[in-house]
Amino acid sequence: MSRLLVAAFYAFTPLDDDQREALLNALPPLACEEDVLGSVLVAKEGVNGTISGPETGVESLLAHLQRQLTLGQHHFERLAVKRSWAERSVFRRFKARRKKEIVTMGVEGVDPRINVGTYVDPEDWNALVDDPDTLVIDTRNHYETAIGSFDGAIDPGTDSFRDFPQWAESELRPLVNGTAPKRIAMFCTGGIRCEKASTYLQQQGFGEVHHLRGGILNYLEQVPEKDSRWRGECFVFDQRVAVNHQLEPGEHSLCHACGLPLSPDQRSLPSYIKGVQCLHCIDRFSESDRARFAMRQRQMDQKSSDSSSESDGLAS
Repeated sequence: MSRLLVAAFYAFTPLDDDQREALLNALPPLACEEDVLGSVLVAKEGVNGTISGPETGVESLLAHLQRQLTLGQHHFERLAVKRSWAERSVFRRFKARRKKEIVTMGVEGVDPRINVGTYVDPEDWNALVDDPDTLVIDTRNHYETAIGSFDGAIDPGTDSFRDFPQWAESELRPLVNGTAPKRIAMFCTGGIRCEKASTYLQQQGFGEVHHLRGGILNYLEQVPEKDSRWRGECFVFDQRVAVNHQLEPGEHSLCHACGLPLSPDQRSLPSYIKGVQCLHCIDRFSESDRARFAMRQRQMDQKSSDSSSESDGLAS
């Protein structure tokens, strides 16, 4: 099988009701025609998604999105796209969904098109974060930061991006008042969360705020590993779970009980039972839950075994 293109993208651009409906109606049949799988979120503030499939199909879908985003009375908005490759599909189906926000912060009036932080290109990021007067913040969730981050970055320990504003007020503001950094530098997976986070911080009077253009994925693509300040793997929201510095699938996998990423060492612990429990959720579920998880895992293993047997028969 040929390698499949994986494209993560977003654009903050105002979409009226007709534009949103047009996208939601057009994307599923186009994805089906082009053998593209993935997820696209559509909201008043723009689009956000990750898709994978044959290169021609993925590029066709991206071209359709770009055309739609430039229609109407709004000025041209660039669709920010990060591309990588996978040996097999990283999604099971395609879905396009209507959302209130394309990345959920839950605060009204946070619009990166009006007031956003200073973009920092990957080649300039090391110098910025190496400066002791820079306060570096990882805006991702705790299960993402646990498997990789930049040297010296502050981990807010949030469960979701909705928690960021509260953390900024209760933890970040006292830290900034006490240490008086010259600037704040933020990063996330693909750049979308940082656009909103930088807008929010500037609106709240946090001073000079910078953020990594294109996020971690762009940095890993542009900066040689020997010069990198990144450590570990980068969590991604698809079946690859995480990617390494070469943007190849990493060593982590998901616990199918709680959905959190696990390293090879964590999967070797006595507490780990495939599909049933891991160190993160051993005390989280009931015995009946675990019995249900075990049955589901047996069904998955049987389905995988059946598929393997069919493939062996075809190969022979």
